[in-house]
Amino acid sequence: MNQATGAIFCLAYILGLISTAVSWGRYGILALGIAVAIALPKLLRKYTKNSVKVTKKRRSRQKENALEEPLDAREELSLLEMLPRAKWVWAVAGLLAFLASVYFAVRSPQPAIDDISKLIPAGGNTQEVAVTVRGRVVSTPRLTRSGRSQFWLETDLVSEINGGEGGAVVNRPVSGKLYVTVPLLQATGLYADNTIAVVGSLYKPQPPSNPGAFDFQAYLAREGAFVGLKGRQIDWRRENAIADVNRVNSQTAAFLEPSGMQPSKIQAMRQRIVRSQLSQLNVPEGPLISAIALGKQAVDLPYNIRDYFVQAGLAHAIAASGTQVSMVLALVLGLTRRFSKQLQFSFGVGALFLLVALTGFEASVCRAALMGFGTLFALVLSRQVKPLGLLLIAATILLLVNPLWIWDLGFQLSFLATLGLIVTTPPLMAKLDWMPPAIASIVVVPVAASVWVLPLLLYVFSVVSPYSILVNIIAAPLLWILSIGGMVSALAGLIFPPAGSVLAQLLDYPAKGLIAIAQYFSQLPGNSVAVGQVSVFQLIALYSLICWVWIGGSSATDSVTDRRRKEEKRRKPEAVRGKNQEKGKGKKGKSRVIALPSFSSAWILPLALVAGISIIVLPAWHVQASLFQVTLLATSGEPVLVIQDRGKVALINSGDENTVRFTVLPFLQQQGVNSVNFAIATHGHLGLSGGWGKLLERLPLKTFYDNNDPKQIHRGSNHEFMTAVQSRQGVYIPLETSTTVDMGSTRLQLVNAEIPVVEFLVGNRTWLLVGEMTPEAQKKLAATGTLKPAQVLWWSGKALTAELLGAVGPQVAIASADEIDPETAAQLRQSKTQIFWTGRDGALQWTPAGGFKTTLESEENQTSFL
Repeated sequence: MNQATGAIFCLAYILGLISTAVSWGRYGILALGIAVAIALPKLLRKYTKNSVKVTKKRRSRQKENALEEPLDAREELSLLEMLPRAKWVWAVAGLLAFLASVYFAVRSPQPAIDDISKLIPAGGNTQEVAVTVRGRVVSTPRLTRSGRSQFWLETDLVSEINGGEGGAVVNRPVSGKLYVTVPLLQATGLYADNTIAVVGSLYKPQPPSNPGAFDFQAYLAREGAFVGLKGRQIDWRRENAIADVNRVNSQTAAFLEPSGMQPSKIQAMRQRIVRSQLSQLNVPEGPLISAIALGKQAVDLPYNIRDYFVQAGLAHAIAASGTQVSMVLALVLGLTRRFSKQLQFSFGVGALFLLVALTGFEASVCRAALMGFGTLFALVLSRQVKPLGLLLIAATILLLVNPLWIWDLGFQLSFLATLGLIVTTPPLMAKLDWMPPAIASIVVVPVAASVWVLPLLLYVFSVVSPYSILVNIIAAPLLWILSIGGMVSALAGLIFPPAGSVLAQLLDYPAKGLIAIAQYFSQLPGNSVAVGQVSVFQLIALYSLICWVWIGGSSATDSVTDRRRKEEKRRKPEAVRGKNQEKGKGKKGKSRVIALPSFSSAWILPLALVAGISIIVLPAWHVQASLFQVTLLATSGEPVLVIQDRGKVALINSGDENTVRFTVLPFLQQQGVNSVNFAIATHGHLGLSGGWGKLLERLPLKTFYDNNDPKQIHRGSNHEFMTAVQSRQGVYIPLETSTTVDMGSTRLQLVNAEIPVVEFLVGNRTWLLVGEMTPEAQKKLAATGTLKPAQVLWWSGKALTAELLGAVGPQVAIASADEIDPETAAQLRQSKTQIFWTGRDGALQWTPAGGFKTTLESEENQTSFL
């Protein structure tokens, strides 16, 4: 099997895994393989036949030149000519792609019969089951944003089931992986491979309730878990953790082996390095150095620092990547250069295994380690390394080990960035040959990697960081210093911790400088631009453009090389040979690559840039210019409403800081919203809450209306927030009773500022937001006659009186709550009012043509008649 055939088989396997993105993918890829096996060999033979005819005709006109033509100047095979003509190759490739999709389905996690998720009854998505779970910790505890500790637990036994079908049960054998969170102090001193018992409540995660929100249920499924455990306490005493285990005999063999509460050797080495680096440094400089050296799995980096790096486009700096692998490999080869190749290979492989273990077997490090192993193997055999082929082999091996990695974002970004470095760096370095190589590489490497990962980032996050390439160029020297220094200090700390501490202390100022750069650029106006939801077709089109530039640039480079070679040969003293070559070679120019549209190389990049921007901007502009949509987000606190009116955006309430971070901002980014035209706080204290402040950090609020009711108990000085709004060129306007806000085709009126009661006129339909009130206050409000009939009633889900419902007379009632009052629901159903509530239906979206649509599926209320 030649190299071309092997590459085809590897690509077929990867393509088969990618086909699992759709339900019919495996059959589609099989049909494609059959069609290619039948048609492609014939087309390739026809292409070769025509190519030979053209070559013979050209050479018949220059017979005297053909014999004298040097071998290195003769025509080379194009990509199409290198492809195999045998039908069996393409048939096997199609079958391999089909088997890859089947293999993916077989390896996809599914709950077993005794999986711990079976303890929650069907339909109990929101029901919690109190349990004591015993099992083995399989990950290092991590700190969550909520201040709790999280780890994965491989379960074995469960006891004290309350709420299950069988009532209380003792030591019931179970299996399955469990996502566990516990109070921070409970997990202090906990290590992987420890055997523990955790007391808490089982819960089944729901799919995302809001558009653009994180899919926690899908995340757990990819990790092989189907339930979570909100733990309250960890039982550290081994005798309790294995109580009554002998009753289940062989199924508890893991508990019978002595493990204790001690770290493994790898964990102990990792702790030794981290403690050495942190002993003489403060937070966050110390954790940052450890994260750069060993990856974010080695240490808990503060979340505000992580946010700075992510928003500035430096997220790769705090994740384990190929940089660490290349540095370790270069160090080992440098120290062992006097040894034999076999010893160099042995030391190099050992160092790679150790680094992969220390960084936690992340996909990016495994990829780099495999490529490093290939480099060492080529060194032993004295063979030349082909980076592109090595990358393809590494991807295939990793996906054979774990096919689920094909949909892991870290895996995808790692391979795309490496592909960009391999194929894009050489031509860019050639363009900048007038610069010193060290300086040119600082510019070229961020550009080469960013171009290839940008479409995927747009597809996943719907956001682009305009400053990311500039930030990476500026931060490159500091990153190199911290990467090299961090690895050296890690090695020293592993051998002699005081030496590692001294070396790490020298990196204090570079770490502070890198943090300052990330913080500065993350807070600049326009540090992130939302482009809206990018479709799969747009993603394919963008990567097609990148490949066109790559192949077209290679074609142009080959042509330039041929012309230079001709010029050199013309200057040779052999006049006769020079004349013959000039006559014969001037008519050639066959490229190594597929024929492309005949554009000059100078025009390929500008055309691709214009086309790429158009692919993203034009669809987003069209959607924004024509969309009229009202979205009521599913929130646990204050109700939040977003009105999109043909390019203008109104946001009613923001919720707290977590609501903004996990609900409001993801939705606005998915919708391509980069500024809020009208921000309205219907409750008096919300203008001072962390939610609006967090939103103001990311998006400008052009006009902010704040409920100015003086009776709010949380009211204080609003001067600070007003100054913050105005400093970003916004307008701060107090909102009082009877105030009307005109928002284009939507109008808002504050009927009552104290309760509050807000009336919206959306198109020709009236919405009414009613705050929480006592029954007496509701009757009094209904008696005043200030409530007008409304088609849509929006309230908190608490009890409503018949007087208030009679005064409003809604056709649709929406509750921003997990549950609604049963008596109120009965009254609404009796009056044939359609009922929604966010706890059951998730976020609701209304358009004039489609009416109401829910985010979560339920047995009723999928759409409404409005």
